[in-house]
Amino acid sequence: MSKVKRVNINAIVPTVILGVITILFAQCGSPTPESEPQIAIPETFTNLCSSCHGTNLKGETAQSLLDGSWQFGSRTGDLFRSIKFGHPHFGMPSWGSVLDDEQINSLVDFLIETEKQLGITKPAIPKEIETQDYLVNVETFIDSLDTPWGIAFPDENTVLITERPGRLRVVNNGVLNSEPVAGIPEVIAMGQGGLLDVVLDPDYSSNGWVYLSFSHGIHQPEQEDTLISMTSIVRGKIKDNSWQEQQIIYQAPGQDYLPASHHYGGRISFDNQGYLYFTVGDRGNSELAQDLKKPNGKVHRIHADGSVPESNPFYGQTEALNTIYSYGHRNPQGITKHPETGEIWEAEHGPLGGDELNLIKPSLNYGWPLITHGINYDGEIISEVVRMEGMEQPALYWKPSIAVCGIDFYSGDLFPKWNNQLLVSALRFEEVQLLDIEGDRVIYQQTLLKNAGRVRQTSPGPDGAIYVVLNKPDKVLKLTPKS
Repeated sequence: MSKVKRVNINAIVPTVILGVITILFAQCGSPTPESEPQIAIPETFTNLCSSCHGTNLKGETAQSLLDGSWQFGSRTGDLFRSIKFGHPHFGMPSWGSVLDDEQINSLVDFLIETEKQLGITKPAIPKEIETQDYLVNVETFIDSLDTPWGIAFPDENTVLITERPGRLRVVNNGVLNSEPVAGIPEVIAMGQGGLLDVVLDPDYSSNGWVYLSFSHGIHQPEQEDTLISMTSIVRGKIKDNSWQEQQIIYQAPGQDYLPASHHYGGRISFDNQGYLYFTVGDRGNSELAQDLKKPNGKVHRIHADGSVPESNPFYGQTEALNTIYSYGHRNPQGITKHPETGEIWEAEHGPLGGDELNLIKPSLNYGWPLITHGINYDGEIISEVVRMEGMEQPALYWKPSIAVCGIDFYSGDLFPKWNNQLLVSALRFEEVQLLDIEGDRVIYQQTLLKNAGRVRQTSPGPDGAIYVVLNKPDKVLKLTPKS
């Protein structure tokens, strides 16, 4: 695999400058390239990858592989899929037809071991980022967390943060209470399950209700004590750092619980009329997303007390659950209300490719798994079609998947140019995106923050700052404009 290269004077000049810098550093006693550990580069890399990533892995026409930063995800599976399936529109070809899985795994092992050998770590989180509109200060708001998932703001001095292993934490005046809130419901903290979202009642200032979503478990003694689980919603009040007056808002029948520990959905949002929307993923059983008698793969709508609105699109139908508002969703881990229109927007994980952003409307079918812009993780085709009559197209889909998670519209005084634009969290791509939406169309998008960690949720606080909930590292960042 060879490439004919033209001499590029713009590439030569930086090389000359780099050579001079290397000499200067050598005169100051710093390590020279000759003193770096020698890397045993496999023939597969030399033949297929070096023409783009450089013979020394430090980048040529493509990115360096030795800077601790991965464009398409840093986990072993992310690297494997990037090599096998490629990202052609980013210039990364697919090698699945050339290399078998064992050869690809060997390349992945080589890249990971090389990072370890050279002591390469992820770059530090920047203290300042430059966006299209603002210079932004980045500071750590709270750390010492364990897999934070949801965030809510009772007032300007108080923040609630869920930790997926099953703790609700309170931050007062920038200080994390060392003791979690006592008495919250027991969660099933396996796989993707645990304590998920936290949302305040629209009338929180007068009624004090706090809503939690979580994976609720049931033991089945007759099946060797098998643990099955499902998404559940409760509300309660926090008094003296204790969870009190709990009410179950949504709990599925036992027959709808499954042994799977993924695709819970679990996000909650209120609209302008006080209706509560919550998401349930397909729970790994994709065909249930099309079954109106099952809660899986749906956006549900209820009253704040758990009762079902008679205006729901399937209310009173014997062949459909009364709580269903829309269906055909895979794993919706983002839902929010537009601050002006009151419209409900939802984001969901696709498979390999095909993450979606949807404007949610009653009774509509969003297609999963009959239509999708993605394929299975093993490369198998899920559906031959991406469009079908009677099924909605997303307002935006991401391919490759960014592992889209929490979403929230910005509203505040600190970043006025971003008002009513959508903040999007990405786990796999480790980034915060900002989407400018006009009507039902995304007309522009930019990346605000990249490679700080797996972004679980991004929300504006009452002070107008943007709070970014990270996993690995497990902390919350605070973004403010640089004065």
